[in-house]
Amino acid sequence: MTEPTVAGATAPRWLRGPLRPFQHGQYRLLVGSLTASMLGEGLWLMAMVWQVIALDGGAAELSIVSTGSAVGMVATVLLGGVIADRVSQRRILLVTELVLAGAAILIAALALLGVIEIWHLAAIAFLRGVGSGFYYPAYSAMLPSIVPADHLLAANGVEGTLRPIVMQAAGPAVASFMVAAYSPAAALAAGAVTQVVATIFLVLLRPVPPRHDRNPDEPRHPVRSMLTDLREGFVYMVRTPWLFATLLFASLMILVTMGPIEVLIPFAVKDGAGGGPREHAIVMAAFGVSGALASLAMASRKLPRRYLTVMNLMWGLACLPFVLIGLADNVWVIALGTFVIGALFSAPMVIWGTLLQRRVPPALLGRVSSLDFFVSLVFMPVSMALAGPISIAIGLGPTFVIAGLLPLPIAILAILLARMPADEIAHPLDEATGEAGGPEPDDTGAGEAGEAGEDDPRAASPAH
Repeated sequence: MTEPTVAGATAPRWLRGPLRPFQHGQYRLLVGSLTASMLGEGLWLMAMVWQVIALDGGAAELSIVSTGSAVGMVATVLLGGVIADRVSQRRILLVTELVLAGAAILIAALALLGVIEIWHLAAIAFLRGVGSGFYYPAYSAMLPSIVPADHLLAANGVEGTLRPIVMQAAGPAVASFMVAAYSPAAALAAGAVTQVVATIFLVLLRPVPPRHDRNPDEPRHPVRSMLTDLREGFVYMVRTPWLFATLLFASLMILVTMGPIEVLIPFAVKDGAGGGPREHAIVMAAFGVSGALASLAMASRKLPRRYLTVMNLMWGLACLPFVLIGLADNVWVIALGTFVIGALFSAPMVIWGTLLQRRVPPALLGRVSSLDFFVSLVFMPVSMALAGPISIAIGLGPTFVIAGLLPLPIAILAILLARMPADEIAHPLDEATGEAGGPEPDDTGAGEAGEAGEDDPRAASPAH
Protein backbone atom coordinates (compact mmCIF):
# COMPACT_ATOMS: atom_id res chain seq x y z
CA MET A 1 0.00 0.00 0.00
CA THR A 2 1.37 3.42 -0.91
CA GLU A 3 2.01 5.58 2.13
CA PRO A 4 0.66 9.11 2.34
CA THR A 5 3.05 11.80 1.24
CA VAL A 6 3.92 15.30 2.28
CA ALA A 7 5.20 17.39 -0.64
CA GLY A 8 6.48 14.25 -2.32
CA ALA A 9 8.06 12.72 0.80
CA THR A 10 6.85 9.74 2.78
CA ALA A 11 4.60 10.93 5.61
CA PRO A 12 5.86 10.00 9.08
CA ARG A 13 3.79 7.47 10.97
CA TRP A 14 2.41 10.06 13.40
CA LEU A 15 0.80 11.94 10.48
CA ARG A 16 -1.71 9.15 9.88
CA GLY A 17 -5.05 8.27 11.44
CA PRO A 18 -6.75 11.23 13.11
CA LEU A 19 -3.70 13.47 12.48
CA ARG A 20 -3.52 12.90 8.71
CA PRO A 21 -4.73 16.43 7.76
CA PHE A 22 -1.49 17.80 9.24
CA GLN A 23 0.30 16.43 6.17
CA HIS A 24 -0.84 19.62 4.41
CA GLY A 25 1.02 22.89 5.00
CA GLN A 26 -1.99 25.11 4.41
CA TYR A 27 -3.98 23.15 6.95
CA ARG A 28 -1.26 23.51 9.59
CA LEU A 29 -1.41 27.30 9.25
CA LEU A 30 -5.20 27.36 9.27
CA VAL A 31 -5.49 25.17 12.36
CA GLY A 32 -2.78 27.23 14.09
CA SER A 33 -4.90 30.34 13.64
CA LEU A 34 -8.05 28.48 14.68
CA THR A 35 -6.35 27.23 17.85
CA ALA A 36 -5.18 30.70 18.90
CA SER A 37 -8.61 32.15 18.12
CA MET A 38 -10.36 29.44 20.16
CA LEU A 39 -8.03 30.08 23.09
CA GLY A 40 -8.94 33.75 22.92
CA GLU A 41 -12.63 32.85 22.90
CA GLY A 42 -12.19 30.60 25.94
CA LEU A 43 -10.37 33.36 27.82
CA TRP A 44 -13.11 35.81 26.88
CA LEU A 45 -15.96 33.56 28.00
CA MET A 46 -14.56 33.06 31.50
CA ALA A 47 -13.16 36.59 31.95
CA MET A 48 -16.43 38.14 30.76
CA VAL A 49 -18.49 36.19 33.31
CA TRP A 50 -16.34 37.25 36.25
CA GLN A 51 -15.97 40.80 34.97
CA VAL A 52 -19.77 41.05 35.02
CA ILE A 53 -19.82 39.65 38.56
CA ALA A 54 -17.03 42.07 39.59
CA LEU A 55 -19.29 44.89 38.40
CA ASP A 56 -22.02 43.55 40.76
CA GLY A 57 -23.95 42.05 37.87
CA GLY A 58 -26.17 38.98 38.13
CA ALA A 59 -27.90 36.53 35.80
CA ALA A 60 -29.89 39.31 34.09
CA GLU A 61 -26.75 41.36 33.30
CA LEU A 62 -24.91 38.26 32.10
CA SER A 63 -27.88 37.49 29.85
CA ILE A 64 -27.57 40.95 28.30
CA VAL A 65 -23.87 40.48 27.51
CA SER A 66 -24.27 36.91 26.23
CA THR A 67 -27.24 37.93 24.09
CA GLY A 68 -25.10 40.58 22.40
CA SER A 69 -22.80 37.90 20.98
CA ALA A 70 -25.69 35.77 19.72
CA VAL A 71 -27.43 38.76 18.10
CA GLY A 72 -24.23 39.74 16.30
CA MET A 73 -23.78 36.26 14.87
CA VAL A 74 -27.39 35.83 13.77
CA ALA A 75 -27.43 39.28 12.16
CA THR A 76 -24.42 38.61 9.93
CA VAL A 77 -24.02 34.88 9.33
CA LEU A 78 -26.21 34.76 6.19
CA LEU A 79 -24.22 37.57 4.60
CA GLY A 80 -21.07 35.80 5.70
CA GLY A 81 -22.09 32.68 3.81
CA VAL A 82 -22.83 34.55 0.58
CA ILE A 83 -19.48 36.35 0.75
CA ALA A 84 -17.64 33.10 1.54
CA ASP A 85 -18.88 31.68 -1.79
CA ARG A 86 -17.75 34.79 -3.68
CA VAL A 87 -14.38 36.06 -2.48
CA SER A 88 -11.11 34.81 -1.02
CA GLN A 89 -11.94 32.95 2.18
CA ARG A 90 -8.48 33.69 3.54
CA ARG A 91 -9.19 37.39 3.14
CA ILE A 92 -12.45 37.02 5.09
CA LEU A 93 -10.69 35.19 7.90
CA LEU A 94 -7.87 37.73 8.04
CA VAL A 95 -10.14 40.79 8.17
CA THR A 96 -12.29 39.09 10.81
CA GLU A 97 -9.31 38.32 13.04
CA LEU A 98 -7.97 41.85 12.67
CA VAL A 99 -11.31 43.23 13.90
CA LEU A 100 -11.49 40.72 16.77
CA ALA A 101 -7.91 41.53 17.82
CA GLY A 102 -8.73 45.24 17.86
CA ALA A 103 -11.87 44.64 19.93
CA ALA A 104 -9.98 42.42 22.39
CA ILE A 105 -7.27 45.04 22.85
CA LEU A 106 -9.90 47.74 23.44
CA ILE A 107 -11.88 45.86 26.10
CA ALA A 108 -8.68 44.80 27.87
CA ALA A 109 -7.52 48.43 28.00
CA LEU A 110 -10.86 49.58 29.45
CA ALA A 111 -10.70 46.87 32.11
CA LEU A 112 -7.07 47.57 33.03
CA LEU A 113 -7.86 51.29 33.36
CA GLY A 114 -10.82 50.50 35.64
CA VAL A 115 -13.39 52.31 33.50
CA ILE A 116 -15.18 49.26 32.08
CA GLU A 117 -18.99 49.02 32.28
CA ILE A 118 -21.57 46.36 31.44
CA TRP A 119 -22.50 48.06 28.18
CA HIS A 120 -18.86 47.94 27.06
CA LEU A 121 -18.88 44.16 27.50
CA ALA A 122 -22.19 43.85 25.66
CA ALA A 123 -20.88 45.94 22.73
CA ILE A 124 -17.70 43.87 22.41
CA ALA A 125 -19.74 40.68 22.71
CA PHE A 126 -21.88 41.88 19.80
CA LEU A 127 -18.77 42.61 17.74
CA ARG A 128 -17.37 39.17 18.51
CA GLY A 129 -20.66 37.66 17.35
CA VAL A 130 -20.42 39.62 14.10
CA GLY A 131 -16.92 38.24 13.61
CA SER A 132 -18.13 34.68 14.17
CA GLY A 133 -20.86 35.24 11.58
CA PHE A 134 -18.20 35.84 8.93
CA TYR A 135 -15.50 33.50 10.26
CA TYR A 136 -17.19 30.11 10.42
CA PRO A 137 -18.82 30.01 6.94
CA ALA A 138 -15.47 31.01 5.42
CA TYR A 139 -13.60 28.39 7.46
CA SER A 140 -16.09 25.63 6.58
CA ALA A 141 -16.04 26.50 2.88
CA MET A 142 -12.24 26.71 2.76
CA LEU A 143 -11.46 23.42 4.50
CA PRO A 144 -12.37 21.06 1.59
CA SER A 145 -10.07 23.10 -0.66
CA ILE A 146 -6.95 22.43 1.39
CA VAL A 147 -7.45 18.79 2.48
CA PRO A 148 -8.67 15.84 0.36
CA ALA A 149 -12.11 14.31 0.87
CA ASP A 150 -10.81 11.28 2.76
CA HIS A 151 -9.13 13.59 5.30
CA LEU A 152 -12.22 15.68 6.05
CA LEU A 153 -13.57 13.49 8.86
CA ALA A 154 -10.18 13.68 10.59
CA ALA A 155 -9.95 17.44 10.00
CA ASN A 156 -13.37 17.96 11.56
CA GLY A 157 -12.29 15.67 14.37
CA VAL A 158 -9.25 17.87 14.99
CA GLU A 159 -11.52 20.91 15.21
CA GLY A 160 -13.89 18.98 17.45
CA THR A 161 -10.97 18.03 19.68
CA LEU A 162 -9.44 21.49 19.80
CA ARG A 163 -12.70 23.28 20.54
CA PRO A 164 -13.38 21.60 23.89
CA ILE A 165 -9.72 21.33 24.92
CA VAL A 166 -8.70 24.85 23.98
CA MET A 167 -11.90 26.90 24.13
CA GLN A 168 -13.85 25.10 26.83
CA ALA A 169 -11.03 23.80 29.04
CA ALA A 170 -7.64 25.48 28.56
CA GLY A 171 -9.00 28.99 27.94
CA PRO A 172 -11.32 29.01 30.97
CA ALA A 173 -8.64 27.34 33.12
CA VAL A 174 -6.04 29.99 32.28
CA ALA A 175 -8.62 32.74 32.70
CA SER A 176 -9.81 31.43 36.06
CA PHE A 177 -6.22 31.35 37.34
CA MET A 178 -5.66 34.92 36.17
CA VAL A 179 -8.97 36.08 37.63
CA ALA A 180 -8.20 34.47 41.00
CA ALA A 181 -4.56 35.60 41.08
CA TYR A 182 -4.96 39.04 39.50
CA SER A 183 -8.25 40.25 38.01
CA PRO A 184 -10.66 39.71 35.10
CA ALA A 185 -8.78 42.50 33.31
CA ALA A 186 -5.61 40.36 33.22
CA ALA A 187 -7.53 37.51 31.58
CA LEU A 188 -8.99 39.90 29.02
CA ALA A 189 -5.48 41.14 28.22
CA ALA A 190 -4.27 37.56 27.67
CA GLY A 191 -7.19 37.05 25.29
CA ALA A 192 -6.07 40.05 23.25
CA VAL A 193 -2.61 38.50 22.83
CA THR A 194 -4.08 35.25 21.47
CA GLN A 195 -6.17 37.11 18.89
CA VAL A 196 -3.04 38.82 17.60
CA VAL A 197 -1.31 35.43 17.29
CA ALA A 198 -4.33 34.09 15.33
CA THR A 199 -3.98 37.00 12.91
CA ILE A 200 -0.28 36.29 12.32
CA PHE A 201 -1.01 32.70 11.23
CA LEU A 202 -3.53 33.99 8.68
CA VAL A 203 -1.02 36.46 7.26
CA LEU A 204 1.15 33.44 6.38
CA LEU A 205 -1.76 31.45 4.90
CA ARG A 206 -2.00 31.54 1.11
CA PRO A 207 -5.50 32.34 -0.23
CA VAL A 208 -7.62 29.63 -1.83
CA PRO A 209 -10.20 30.69 -4.45
CA PRO A 210 -13.90 29.93 -3.81
CA ARG A 211 -14.99 26.63 -5.36
CA HIS A 212 -17.59 27.80 -7.87
CA ASP A 213 -17.96 27.87 -11.65
CA ARG A 214 -19.34 31.42 -11.90
CA ASN A 215 -17.87 33.54 -14.70
CA PRO A 216 -16.14 36.48 -12.96
CA ASP A 217 -16.67 38.66 -16.05
CA GLU A 218 -20.43 38.10 -16.10
CA PRO A 219 -22.16 41.43 -15.26
CA ARG A 220 -24.41 41.05 -12.20
CA HIS A 221 -26.19 43.61 -10.07
CA PRO A 222 -24.37 43.27 -6.70
CA VAL A 223 -27.40 43.41 -4.40
CA ARG A 224 -29.71 41.39 -6.65
CA SER A 225 -27.09 38.72 -7.25
CA MET A 226 -26.38 38.39 -3.51
CA LEU A 227 -30.10 37.96 -2.83
CA THR A 228 -30.25 35.36 -5.60
CA ASP A 229 -27.32 33.52 -4.07
CA LEU A 230 -28.98 33.61 -0.65
CA ARG A 231 -32.24 32.30 -2.11
CA GLU A 232 -30.38 29.38 -3.72
CA GLY A 233 -29.04 28.40 -0.33
CA PHE A 234 -32.50 28.56 1.29
CA VAL A 235 -34.06 26.52 -1.53
CA TYR A 236 -31.41 23.83 -1.20
CA MET A 237 -31.93 23.68 2.57
CA VAL A 238 -35.73 23.40 2.39
CA ARG A 239 -35.63 20.80 -0.40
CA THR A 240 -33.12 18.60 1.44
CA PRO A 241 -35.10 16.80 4.18
CA TRP A 242 -32.16 15.53 6.28
CA LEU A 243 -30.63 19.01 6.32
CA PHE A 244 -33.84 20.89 7.04
CA ALA A 245 -35.01 18.51 9.79
CA THR A 246 -31.62 18.50 11.53
CA LEU A 247 -31.38 22.28 11.48
CA LEU A 248 -34.93 22.64 12.77
CA PHE A 249 -34.22 20.22 15.62
CA ALA A 250 -30.95 21.99 16.41
CA SER A 251 -32.68 25.38 16.57
CA LEU A 252 -35.26 24.10 19.06
CA MET A 253 -32.59 22.31 21.10
CA ILE A 254 -30.58 25.53 21.31
CA LEU A 255 -33.68 27.42 22.39
CA VAL A 256 -33.99 25.32 25.53
CA THR A 257 -30.31 24.59 26.27
CA MET A 258 -28.07 27.48 25.23
CA GLY A 259 -29.28 29.87 27.93
CA PRO A 260 -28.68 27.33 30.72
CA ILE A 261 -25.22 26.52 29.32
CA GLU A 262 -24.01 30.08 28.79
CA VAL A 263 -25.87 31.96 31.52
CA LEU A 264 -26.98 29.61 34.30
CA ILE A 265 -24.13 27.12 34.81
CA PRO A 266 -21.92 29.80 36.44
CA PHE A 267 -24.73 30.47 38.93
CA ALA A 268 -25.35 26.73 39.48
CA VAL A 269 -21.69 26.55 40.48
CA LYS A 270 -21.75 29.77 42.51
CA ASP A 271 -25.17 29.60 44.21
CA GLY A 272 -26.06 25.91 44.05
CA ALA A 273 -22.65 24.45 44.95
CA GLY A 274 -20.92 27.38 46.66
CA GLY A 275 -18.09 27.53 44.11
CA GLY A 276 -16.10 30.32 42.53
CA PRO A 277 -13.90 30.87 39.45
CA ARG A 278 -11.77 27.77 40.16
CA GLU A 279 -14.79 25.48 40.50
CA HIS A 280 -16.35 27.05 37.41
CA ALA A 281 -13.14 26.20 35.52
CA ILE A 282 -13.32 22.58 36.74
CA VAL A 283 -16.87 22.28 35.41
CA MET A 284 -15.89 23.80 32.06
CA ALA A 285 -12.78 21.61 31.88
CA ALA A 286 -14.91 18.50 32.35
CA PHE A 287 -17.10 19.63 29.46
CA GLY A 288 -14.04 20.34 27.32
CA VAL A 289 -11.99 17.23 28.05
CA SER A 290 -14.87 14.86 27.39
CA GLY A 291 -15.71 16.68 24.18
CA ALA A 292 -12.12 16.40 23.00
CA LEU A 293 -11.93 12.69 23.76
CA ALA A 294 -15.24 12.02 22.03
CA SER A 295 -14.23 14.05 18.95
CA LEU A 296 -10.90 12.27 18.71
CA ALA A 297 -12.62 8.88 19.00
CA MET A 298 -15.09 9.80 16.27
CA ALA A 299 -12.32 11.10 14.01
CA SER A 300 -10.44 7.81 14.40
CA ARG A 301 -13.35 5.83 12.95
CA LYS A 302 -15.24 5.76 9.68
CA LEU A 303 -18.54 7.57 9.50
CA PRO A 304 -21.30 5.45 11.06
CA ARG A 305 -23.46 3.70 8.46
CA ARG A 306 -26.50 5.24 10.23
CA TYR A 307 -24.80 8.62 10.40
CA LEU A 308 -27.98 10.77 10.46
CA THR A 309 -29.75 8.68 13.11
CA VAL A 310 -26.67 8.39 15.33
CA MET A 311 -25.94 12.10 15.09
CA ASN A 312 -29.40 13.33 16.05
CA LEU A 313 -29.98 10.74 18.78
CA MET A 314 -26.66 11.61 20.42
CA TRP A 315 -27.61 15.29 20.53
CA GLY A 316 -30.96 14.46 22.09
CA LEU A 317 -29.38 12.19 24.72
CA ALA A 318 -26.70 14.80 25.45
CA CYS A 319 -29.25 17.08 27.11
CA LEU A 320 -30.45 14.61 29.77
CA PRO A 321 -27.61 15.41 32.25
CA PHE A 322 -29.01 18.94 32.58
CA VAL A 323 -31.51 17.34 34.97
CA LEU A 324 -28.59 16.19 37.14
CA ILE A 325 -27.05 19.67 37.09
CA GLY A 326 -30.35 21.25 38.12
CA LEU A 327 -30.63 18.98 41.16
CA ALA A 328 -26.96 19.00 42.21
CA ASP A 329 -25.49 20.79 45.21
CA ASN A 330 -21.93 19.55 44.64
CA VAL A 331 -19.42 20.87 42.10
CA TRP A 332 -18.24 17.36 41.18
CA VAL A 333 -21.78 16.25 40.37
CA ILE A 334 -22.17 19.29 38.11
CA ALA A 335 -18.81 18.44 36.52
CA LEU A 336 -20.01 14.87 35.88
CA GLY A 337 -23.08 16.25 34.13
CA THR A 338 -21.05 18.58 31.94
CA PHE A 339 -18.60 15.73 31.18
CA VAL A 340 -21.41 13.64 29.66
CA ILE A 341 -22.92 16.65 27.87
CA GLY A 342 -19.57 17.58 26.35
CA ALA A 343 -18.96 14.10 24.96
CA LEU A 344 -22.42 13.68 23.44
CA PHE A 345 -22.47 17.21 22.02
CA SER A 346 -19.02 17.07 20.42
CA ALA A 347 -18.92 13.63 18.79
CA PRO A 348 -21.93 14.30 16.50
CA MET A 349 -20.38 17.64 15.47
CA VAL A 350 -17.57 15.71 13.78
CA ILE A 351 -20.18 13.80 11.77
CA TRP A 352 -22.13 16.97 10.98
CA GLY A 353 -19.19 18.98 9.65
CA THR A 354 -18.07 16.09 7.46
CA LEU A 355 -21.61 15.47 6.27
CA LEU A 356 -21.99 19.06 5.04
CA GLN A 357 -18.63 19.00 3.29
CA ARG A 358 -19.35 15.65 1.62
CA ARG A 359 -23.00 15.99 0.59
CA VAL A 360 -23.43 19.72 -0.10
CA PRO A 361 -22.30 20.99 -3.54
CA PRO A 362 -19.01 22.95 -3.23
CA ALA A 363 -20.47 26.08 -4.82
CA LEU A 364 -23.17 26.16 -2.10
CA LEU A 365 -21.07 25.14 0.90
CA GLY A 366 -20.44 28.66 2.23
CA ARG A 367 -24.13 29.54 2.07
CA VAL A 368 -25.29 26.24 3.54
CA SER A 369 -22.71 26.57 6.32
CA SER A 370 -24.03 30.05 7.08
CA LEU A 371 -27.62 28.75 7.05
CA ASP A 372 -26.46 26.03 9.43
CA PHE A 373 -25.28 28.68 11.87
CA PHE A 374 -28.26 30.97 11.26
CA VAL A 375 -31.05 28.40 11.60
CA SER A 376 -29.30 26.67 14.48
CA LEU A 377 -28.57 29.91 16.32
CA VAL A 378 -31.63 31.99 15.51
CA PHE A 379 -33.06 31.20 18.96
CA MET A 380 -29.76 31.67 20.80
CA PRO A 381 -30.39 35.35 21.69
CA VAL A 382 -33.89 34.43 22.85
CA SER A 383 -32.57 31.57 24.98
CA MET A 384 -29.88 33.72 26.59
CA ALA A 385 -32.22 36.62 27.16
CA LEU A 386 -34.86 34.38 28.78
CA ALA A 387 -32.55 32.18 30.86
CA GLY A 388 -32.02 34.70 33.65
CA PRO A 389 -35.64 35.84 34.04
CA ILE A 390 -37.04 32.29 33.77
CA SER A 391 -34.61 30.97 36.40
CA ILE A 392 -35.69 33.79 38.69
CA ALA A 393 -39.37 33.06 38.06
CA ILE A 394 -39.42 29.24 38.40
CA GLY A 395 -36.04 28.52 39.98
CA LEU A 396 -32.64 27.39 38.73
CA GLY A 397 -33.36 23.66 39.16
CA PRO A 398 -36.63 23.50 37.19
CA THR A 399 -35.05 25.50 34.35
CA PHE A 400 -32.30 22.88 34.00
CA VAL A 401 -34.84 20.03 34.18
CA ILE A 402 -36.84 21.50 31.28
CA ALA A 403 -33.63 21.90 29.25
CA GLY A 404 -32.75 18.26 29.91
CA LEU A 405 -36.05 16.57 29.07
CA LEU A 406 -37.37 18.34 25.95
CA PRO A 407 -34.70 17.76 23.24
CA LEU A 408 -34.74 13.93 23.02
CA PRO A 409 -38.38 13.56 21.88
CA ILE A 410 -37.80 16.39 19.38
CA ALA A 411 -34.78 14.51 18.00
CA ILE A 412 -36.79 11.30 17.56
CA LEU A 413 -39.57 13.22 15.82
CA ALA A 414 -37.08 14.85 13.40
CA ILE A 415 -35.54 11.45 12.52
CA LEU A 416 -38.92 9.90 11.77
CA LEU A 417 -40.52 12.81 9.88
CA ALA A 418 -37.49 13.35 7.63
CA ARG A 419 -37.15 9.57 7.03
CA MET A 420 -33.48 9.76 7.92
CA PRO A 421 -32.96 5.98 8.23
CA ALA A 422 -33.96 5.49 4.60
CA ASP A 423 -31.93 8.49 3.43
CA GLU A 424 -28.67 7.41 5.07
CA ILE A 425 -28.95 3.92 3.57
CA ALA A 426 -29.69 5.36 0.13
CA HIS A 427 -26.72 7.76 0.40
CA PRO A 428 -23.84 5.92 2.07
CA LEU A 429 -20.72 7.99 2.70
CA ASP A 430 -17.75 5.77 2.03
CA GLU A 431 -14.75 7.50 3.54
CA ALA A 432 -12.50 6.78 0.63
CA THR A 433 -14.60 8.43 -2.04
CA GLY A 434 -17.51 10.35 -0.52
CA GLU A 435 -20.41 11.17 -2.79
CA ALA A 436 -18.36 12.95 -5.36
CA GLY A 437 -14.91 13.93 -6.32
CA GLY A 438 -13.42 17.28 -5.52
CA PRO A 439 -10.37 19.39 -6.25
CA GLU A 440 -6.96 18.40 -5.08
CA PRO A 441 -6.14 20.44 -2.01
CA ASP A 442 -3.72 23.33 -2.18
CA ASP A 443 -0.75 21.97 -0.25
CA THR A 444 1.85 24.60 -0.91
CA GLY A 445 2.36 25.57 2.72
CA ALA A 446 2.70 29.23 3.50
CA GLY A 447 3.73 30.00 -0.03
CA GLU A 448 3.70 33.60 -1.04
CA ALA A 449 2.05 36.08 1.24
CA GLY A 450 -0.62 38.29 -0.20
CA GLU A 451 -3.35 37.55 -2.74
CA ALA A 452 -1.31 36.00 -5.54
CA GLY A 453 -3.12 32.67 -5.32
CA GLU A 454 -6.61 33.96 -6.05
CA ASP A 455 -6.48 33.08 -9.74
CA ASP A 456 -4.93 29.66 -9.26
CA PRO A 457 -6.67 27.45 -11.88
CA ARG A 458 -6.38 24.41 -9.62
CA ALA A 459 -9.16 25.77 -7.41
CA ALA A 460 -11.68 23.59 -8.72
CA SER A 461 -14.91 22.42 -8.79
CA PRO A 462 -17.52 20.06 -9.85
CA ALA A 463 -20.51 20.01 -7.54
CA HIS A 464 -21.11 17.05 -5.26
